[in-house]
Amino acid sequence: MRTGCCHAVTLRRCTTISLYARLVRYGFRKHATYVWAALAGAFTNTVFGILRAYVLIALWQARPGLAGYDITDAVTFCFITQAFIGPMQLFGGGLTLTERIRSGDIALDLVRPASLQAWSLAEDLGRAAYLLLVRSVPPTIVGALLFGIKAPADAAAFTAAFLLGVLVSFGLRYLVALTVCWLVDDRGMSTLSLILSNFLSGLALPLGLFPGWLGDLARTLPWSATVQVPADVYLGVTGVPDALAFQALWAVVLFGLGAIGTQLIRHKVVIQGG
Repeated sequence: MRTGCCHAVTLRRCTTISLYARLVRYGFRKHATYVWAALAGAFTNTVFGILRAYVLIALWQARPGLAGYDITDAVTFCFITQAFIGPMQLFGGGLTLTERIRSGDIALDLVRPASLQAWSLAEDLGRAAYLLLVRSVPPTIVGALLFGIKAPADAAAFTAAFLLGVLVSFGLRYLVALTVCWLVDDRGMSTLSLILSNFLSGLALPLGLFPGWLGDLARTLPWSATVQVPADVYLGVTGVPDALAFQALWAVVLFGLGAIGTQLIRHKVVIQGG
């Protein structure tokens, strides 16, 4: 009897893993159909990366050693963070959850024998993998050819930091998407999220340039885990264990809030009879 139960549990786990693996592939293939849009995004990221690089070069020539970076660090930071835009969806969106809540299809999603949050995450990981290949590689190559950028100080640590950054980004975007259940129109929250993501992540400027308490505060918020922290791990200017622990902590917190939010919308859908 005990052997049969263990076999059944193992079978369920394998089935669940297979389901989410298929969803990752689905997310990848779904976004692969928009290849020209992705290439246009890569071109835009590259152009703005070049413009940002010249601005940062001028700034670091005038003030050497800002934020603990030299000029090569600053240029590398520029192109690495440009490469983060697509996979981490730093301008918001990337999830179909918002449209499904508006249309009422969320009711079907909630009765699936799988977690809504995990389902959405699996699809988003497929999206991130595709955009990493198509939108992140071109600006990085162009930056290396035109300006010369550094290789990662620790490739394994950077890979872990990048993956954790994707998880934190998903956690933030998932919470924004859930607000549609209460706000109906998500444009206000999406705009606020966009501003916070650009300003507090380190995408606009390295957080080390922020003065005093503002810089300290920005470094403790989850947005910094999506850009500033993985970029610093790439450059080797921060302690790896502390950086990864910080990202993992925010990922756990955001996923916990996402689970609570999912339960709340489940009750809301039932109460509304949707």
